[in-house]
Amino acid sequence: MKKNMGTTDRIVRILFAAVFAILYFSGTISGTLGIILLVIAVVFALTSLVNFCPLYALFGISTCPAPDKK
Repeated sequence: MKKNMGTTDRIVRILFAAVFAILYFSGTISGTLGIILLVIAVVFALTSLVNFCPLYALFGISTCPAPDKK
């Protein structure tokens, strides 16, 4: 797997994952919507840890900075 996520993208995903998890575990959001947000939070956290997003790869998107050419 080639990295396709930049630092800013990873930070935003971790923040969203944390907010979704807090909303679910505090009971603010429950039921089906809560489960869906919790699954999204897990996916965001995992993709941030491995620096790879399968959807980005599918659509040819990369938020990694371009390598310096010397």
